[in-house]
Amino acid sequence: MKIVIITGGSRGLGASTAIHCAKRGMGVILTYNNNSAKADEVVREITSMGGKAVALKLDVGNSRSFPQFRDEVKAQLQSVWGCQTFDYLVNNAGYGLYAPITDVTEEQFDGLFNVHLKGPFFLTQILLALMEDGGQIVNMTSATSRVATAGVAPYASFKGGLEVLTRYMAKELGDRRIRANSIAPGAIRTELGGGLNDEFEVMLAGQTALGRVGEPEEIGGVIACLLSEDNRWINAQNIEVAGGYVI
Repeated sequence: MKIVIITGGSRGLGASTAIHCAKRGMGVILTYNNNSAKADEVVREITSMGGKAVALKLDVGNSRSFPQFRDEVKAQLQSVWGCQTFDYLVNNAGYGLYAPITDVTEEQFDGLFNVHLKGPFFLTQILLALMEDGGQIVNMTSATSRVATAGVAPYASFKGGLEVLTRYMAKELGDRRIRANSIAPGAIRTELGGGLNDEFEVMLAGQTALGRVGEPEEIGGVIACLLSEDNRWINAQNIEVAGGYVI
């Protein structure tokens, strides 16, 4: 059985990814920051389908917690699956902030940086010793790194950095046959940044060729598919999943 770790797997895109991966027969370790109840709901849904999943607490913005998280992963791999390694890492955890450049504080900037770029860098680094050769890393980036959207400059900048980091991961981990790709969602109906109000959704839908915003399952399904062996020759790519956003 292949085992996937998904950060921010308690809701939204992470929860959708966890469920789609379980449907494909993968074991799932998902993380949550504060909402343990939502994480437990995802675990129950997976187990009700006959799958195996566990939820672990993790603050991706606090790299000092990563050694303890690694040890918890090792313990769960042994106790739940009887193994010592996992196969896939999905760096999904994140949050949104809408503010013009003139209003962003240094604290807000640092918080976004820690979660969206520093966190994935050092979490991947510390988990590589537990990852099987031939595994895969998927980083969640954003269409905002391609299309400038007023109010999300720090978020988009760090997502752009993560896109570059993905190519470097692919380059440096190629000798272990570990692939690294990123998925860049467009406008998706989630709670990120407070969610979409009706006016904002209409505007985004009007900028999308398919005439609507996306749903979480349309991202989770793509990630689960990308992890499959059918896509083993896709590497170092940033794949935008956005319905034709601003084309």
